[in-house]
Amino acid sequence: MSRIPRNHPLRTTFAELVQSTFFGVLGLRDPRMAEYLVEVLTEFTHMDNIFKIKNARGRRLEEVAEMLMEGDVLLNARSFQREREVHKHIGDFTLFWTGMYPEMLRFLRAPHRKDHLIDYVEQGKRSYYIASTFREGPYAQEWPILRRLSEEFEICSFGLNLVRQELDRMSDPFYRLIREALEE
Repeated sequence: MSRIPRNHPLRTTFAELVQSTFFGVLGLRDPRMAEYLVEVLTEFTHMDNIFKIKNARGRRLEEVAEMLMEGDVLLNARSFQREREVHKHIGDFTLFWTGMYPEMLRFLRAPHRKDHLIDYVEQGKRSYYIASTFREGPYAQEWPILRRLSEEFEICSFGLNLVRQELDRMSDPFYRLIREALEE
Protein backbone atom coordinates (compact mmCIF):
# COMPACT_ATOMS: atom_id res chain seq x y z
CA MET A 1 0.00 0.00 0.00
CA SER A 2 1.45 3.37 -0.94
CA ARG A 3 1.45 5.87 1.86
CA ILE A 4 0.31 9.42 1.23
CA PRO A 5 1.97 11.80 3.70
CA ARG A 6 -0.13 13.01 6.65
CA ASN A 7 0.17 16.63 5.53
CA HIS A 8 -0.74 15.98 1.89
CA PRO A 9 -3.56 18.30 0.67
CA LEU A 10 -5.68 15.34 -0.39
CA ARG A 11 -5.56 13.79 3.09
CA THR A 12 -6.22 17.21 4.65
CA THR A 13 -9.25 17.76 2.41
CA PHE A 14 -10.65 14.32 3.23
CA ALA A 15 -10.09 14.94 6.95
CA GLU A 16 -11.95 18.27 6.84
CA LEU A 17 -14.86 16.81 4.89
CA VAL A 18 -15.16 13.65 6.99
CA GLN A 19 -15.03 15.61 10.24
CA SER A 20 -17.53 18.25 9.14
CA THR A 21 -19.89 15.57 7.82
CA PHE A 22 -19.61 12.96 10.55
CA PHE A 23 -19.21 15.32 13.52
CA GLY A 24 -21.41 18.17 12.37
CA VAL A 25 -24.09 16.77 10.09
CA LEU A 26 -24.44 13.20 11.43
CA GLY A 27 -23.42 13.80 15.04
CA LEU A 28 -21.00 10.84 15.05
CA ARG A 29 -18.16 12.35 17.07
CA ASP A 30 -15.65 9.55 16.99
CA PRO A 31 -12.19 10.88 16.04
CA ARG A 32 -10.71 7.38 15.65
CA MET A 33 -13.45 6.29 13.26
CA ALA A 34 -13.10 9.56 11.33
CA GLU A 35 -9.35 9.01 11.07
CA TYR A 36 -9.97 5.45 9.85
CA LEU A 37 -12.38 6.68 7.15
CA VAL A 38 -9.91 9.36 6.04
CA GLU A 39 -7.26 6.66 5.72
CA VAL A 40 -9.56 4.48 3.57
CA LEU A 41 -10.49 7.40 1.30
CA THR A 42 -6.88 8.51 0.95
CA GLU A 43 -5.48 5.08 0.26
CA PHE A 44 -8.29 4.20 -2.14
CA THR A 45 -7.28 7.09 -4.40
CA HIS A 46 -4.82 4.50 -5.76
CA MET A 47 -6.51 1.76 -7.76
CA ASP A 48 -3.89 -0.73 -6.56
CA ASN A 49 -5.18 -0.27 -3.01
CA ILE A 50 -8.83 -0.73 -3.96
CA PHE A 51 -7.91 -4.06 -5.51
CA LYS A 52 -5.02 -5.00 -3.20
CA ILE A 53 -6.24 -8.50 -2.36
CA LYS A 54 -4.55 -11.05 -4.59
CA ASN A 55 -4.95 -14.80 -4.83
CA ALA A 56 -2.12 -17.32 -4.39
CA ARG A 57 -1.11 -16.89 -8.04
CA GLY A 58 -0.83 -13.11 -7.62
CA ARG A 59 -3.98 -12.22 -9.59
CA ARG A 60 -5.78 -9.26 -8.11
CA LEU A 61 -9.31 -9.98 -6.97
CA GLU A 62 -11.88 -7.46 -8.15
CA GLU A 63 -15.08 -9.01 -6.87
CA VAL A 64 -16.29 -9.56 -3.32
CA ALA A 65 -17.24 -13.16 -4.14
CA GLU A 66 -13.62 -13.92 -5.02
CA MET A 67 -12.36 -12.10 -1.94
CA LEU A 68 -14.69 -14.14 0.25
CA MET A 69 -13.14 -17.37 -1.04
CA GLU A 70 -9.66 -15.95 -0.50
CA GLY A 71 -10.53 -14.94 3.06
CA ASP A 72 -11.98 -18.26 4.17
CA VAL A 73 -9.57 -20.48 6.12
CA LEU A 74 -11.52 -23.52 4.93
CA LEU A 75 -10.86 -22.57 1.31
CA ASN A 76 -7.89 -20.35 0.46
CA ALA A 77 -6.79 -18.30 3.46
CA ARG A 78 -3.44 -19.56 4.73
CA SER A 79 -4.01 -18.23 8.25
CA PHE A 80 -6.52 -16.53 10.50
CA GLN A 81 -4.53 -13.30 10.04
CA ARG A 82 -5.14 -13.58 6.30
CA GLU A 83 -8.83 -14.11 7.00
CA ARG A 84 -8.89 -10.91 9.06
CA GLU A 85 -6.94 -8.95 6.44
CA VAL A 86 -9.31 -9.98 3.67
CA HIS A 87 -12.48 -9.34 5.67
CA LYS A 88 -11.23 -5.92 6.78
CA HIS A 89 -10.57 -5.11 3.13
CA ILE A 90 -14.01 -6.35 2.08
CA GLY A 91 -15.52 -4.02 4.67
CA ASP A 92 -13.47 -1.10 3.35
CA PHE A 93 -14.18 -2.05 -0.28
CA THR A 94 -17.94 -2.32 0.15
CA LEU A 95 -18.15 0.83 2.29
CA PHE A 96 -16.15 2.77 -0.29
CA TRP A 97 -18.34 1.72 -3.20
CA THR A 98 -21.69 2.04 -1.41
CA GLY A 99 -20.74 5.42 0.06
CA MET A 100 -18.59 7.19 -2.50
CA TYR A 101 -19.78 5.67 -5.77
CA PRO A 102 -23.16 3.98 -5.28
CA GLU A 103 -23.89 4.47 -8.98
CA MET A 104 -21.14 1.91 -9.69
CA LEU A 105 -23.04 -0.84 -7.86
CA ARG A 106 -25.04 -1.49 -11.03
CA PHE A 107 -21.81 -2.43 -12.76
CA LEU A 108 -20.18 -4.18 -9.79
CA ARG A 109 -23.27 -6.34 -9.27
CA ALA A 110 -24.26 -6.79 -12.93
CA PRO A 111 -25.84 -10.14 -13.91
CA HIS A 112 -22.67 -11.36 -15.66
CA ARG A 113 -20.48 -10.79 -12.57
CA LYS A 114 -19.87 -13.08 -9.59
CA ASP A 115 -21.09 -10.35 -7.22
CA HIS A 116 -24.54 -10.37 -8.78
CA LEU A 117 -26.20 -11.84 -5.70
CA ILE A 118 -24.01 -10.17 -3.06
CA ASP A 119 -25.58 -7.43 -0.97
CA TYR A 120 -22.65 -5.04 -0.47
CA VAL A 121 -24.15 -3.48 2.67
CA GLU A 122 -24.83 -6.79 4.41
CA GLN A 123 -21.48 -8.24 3.36
CA GLY A 124 -19.64 -5.11 4.46
CA LYS A 125 -21.27 -5.26 7.88
CA ARG A 126 -20.50 -8.97 8.19
CA SER A 127 -16.88 -8.59 7.08
CA TYR A 128 -16.20 -5.71 9.46
CA TYR A 129 -17.75 -7.81 12.23
CA ILE A 130 -15.51 -10.79 11.42
CA ALA A 131 -12.41 -8.56 11.32
CA SER A 132 -13.44 -7.03 14.66
CA THR A 133 -13.37 -10.42 16.38
CA PHE A 134 -9.56 -10.29 16.21
CA ARG A 135 -8.82 -8.33 19.37
CA GLU A 136 -5.37 -9.35 20.56
CA GLY A 137 -1.91 -8.00 19.89
CA PRO A 138 -1.66 -5.76 16.85
CA TYR A 139 -5.45 -5.64 16.49
CA ALA A 140 -6.24 -4.39 19.99
CA GLN A 141 -6.56 -0.74 18.94
CA GLU A 142 -8.48 -1.25 15.71
CA TRP A 143 -11.16 -3.81 16.58
CA PRO A 144 -13.54 -1.30 18.28
CA ILE A 145 -13.53 0.85 15.13
CA LEU A 146 -14.27 -2.15 12.92
CA ARG A 147 -17.08 -3.24 15.23
CA ARG A 148 -18.61 0.23 15.11
CA LEU A 149 -18.32 0.29 11.31
CA SER A 150 -20.15 -3.04 11.27
CA GLU A 151 -22.90 -1.71 13.49
CA GLU A 152 -23.23 1.65 11.75
CA PHE A 153 -22.38 0.67 8.19
CA GLU A 154 -25.45 2.30 6.63
CA ILE A 155 -24.96 5.66 8.35
CA CYS A 156 -21.26 5.61 7.47
CA SER A 157 -22.11 4.84 3.86
CA PHE A 158 -24.58 7.73 3.88
CA GLY A 159 -21.91 9.97 5.43
CA LEU A 160 -19.41 9.07 2.73
CA ASN A 161 -22.06 9.87 0.15
CA LEU A 162 -22.37 13.34 1.70
CA VAL A 163 -18.57 13.66 1.51
CA ARG A 164 -18.75 12.74 -2.18
CA GLN A 165 -21.46 15.34 -2.77
CA GLU A 166 -19.28 17.98 -1.13
CA LEU A 167 -16.30 16.93 -3.26
CA ASP A 168 -18.49 17.26 -6.35
CA ARG A 169 -19.55 20.72 -5.22
CA MET A 170 -15.94 21.72 -4.60
CA SER A 171 -15.00 20.75 -8.15
CA ASP A 172 -17.77 22.92 -9.61
CA PRO A 173 -16.17 26.00 -11.27
CA PHE A 174 -18.83 28.33 -9.83
CA TYR A 175 -18.16 27.04 -6.31
CA ARG A 176 -14.42 27.59 -6.78
CA LEU A 177 -14.98 31.18 -7.91
CA ILE A 178 -17.07 31.92 -4.83
CA ARG A 179 -14.54 30.24 -2.52
CA GLU A 180 -11.65 32.16 -4.07
CA ALA A 181 -13.59 35.44 -3.74
CA LEU A 182 -14.29 34.73 -0.08
CA GLU A 183 -10.62 33.93 0.57
CA GLU A 184 -9.43 37.31 -0.81
